[in-house]
Amino acid sequence: MGTSDSTVPAVLSIDLEYFSHTPAYRTAAGTTNESAVGREAIPTILNALAETDSTATFFTVSEMLEETPGVVETIADTGHEIGSHTHTHKHLSELSAAQRREELATSRRRLESVTDQSVVGFRAPSFDITEDHFELLEATGYEYDSSVVPCRSIPGWYGGEYDETRPVSAAEIDPTAPTALTELPVAVMPGVGLPLTGTWIRFFGVRYTILGMRLLARRGIPPVLYIHPWELVDLPRVEGVPARVYVRTGAYMRRALRRILAEPYEFVAANTVVEDRVLYGRG
Repeated sequence: MGTSDSTVPAVLSIDLEYFSHTPAYRTAAGTTNESAVGREAIPTILNALAETDSTATFFTVSEMLEETPGVVETIADTGHEIGSHTHTHKHLSELSAAQRREELATSRRRLESVTDQSVVGFRAPSFDITEDHFELLEATGYEYDSSVVPCRSIPGWYGGEYDETRPVSAAEIDPTAPTALTELPVAVMPGVGLPLTGTWIRFFGVRYTILGMRLLARRGIPPVLYIHPWELVDLPRVEGVPARVYVRTGAYMRRALRRILAEPYEFVAANTVVEDRVLYGRG
């Protein structure tokens, strides 16, 4: 017998980065003189969470603190979890092992210094991880990771490497990983094998996401969703940024966020599901 939607929590995670951090912008021919594109969506996100008594996890690029330190402090003061999304949002596979370690360590140290929280969760930019990923996470003080997407292979992006959909010991993902470290996979549509959020909510619509959440919850799997603040604003047109980046950004995503939070789930921080791994995972 399946589990009802309301008895399984859901996680709304926000990859807290600005438009300038996205690979699509960094590799584009053009630029924009607009500063911190995406910042203006953060009050909208916080208000939507408050109205539904929801808690979220903000995986944060720590170099944001140099330009907008108050943003992260406000999020933490509101009661949400702060996790790391590296210091500069560079793809980890493009860095040396020493540089990867510095990205993880610097981010955690700086985020903790302004939030008064213990930063224990991590998500890699573009879900790009390396063979030493879990080893480096343990060495730099993290307790869980949310960088695995158990989806089909998406050419030019990611996928095809993993099939674990539940929160598990990282050793279930990589036998050499520390057993105490937890992996919290991102939600994927059963059968279809594509993520429920990120680009895919904009491509397929919010009903697709809500259906996927229900199918996972009935299997006793907490849906782990993710969005970016820049997806909720009207993006500046920049030469060389792919058209797919602009699909349904702005007003559509603001409405979608509220639709999702209105669903009959308790939205909790990622670390809450990690702590209850024995209930929802296997190991």
